[in-house]
Amino acid sequence: MTALTTVYDDQQHCTATAALKGKSVAMDCPYTGKGEELSPGELLESALAGCMLLSMGAIARRSGIDLTDTAIDVELVGTPPPRIGYTAVNAVVRMPAGIEPADRGKLERASDACPIKHSLDPAINVSVVFEYPEGRQ
Repeated sequence: MTALTTVYDDQQHCTATAALKGKSVAMDCPYTGKGEELSPGELLESALAGCMLLSMGAIARRSGIDLTDTAIDVELVGTPPPRIGYTAVNAVVRMPAGIEPADRGKLERASDACPIKHSLDPAINVSVVFEYPEGRQ
């Protein structure tokens, strides 16, 4: 795993950089910053969705399942300021057409194996719903 360094740049803005990869992401505070970059909460949503997709992708790759265009919408449900925290996470996984009913369970179990999901405080209710274009069957 690559070390990640986050630096406060000023004006409620910071940048996280993975030096060995030469990649960075800027973020700012949605309340007191300019709101031009992703917020830390949005990065948490993205990290959860990405982790779930990559967990499913590992199974899909081994099983010859095409997950192209699978999308996950994540909503964090929080408490109001001044003490901001999260009480629930709601995720909707929009699966592509053509996923065989026999493969759905293993893909759904793979998404549940995401380590980021299991790193959230147990008091945070995590709800995940899978949507298939042709229905659940």
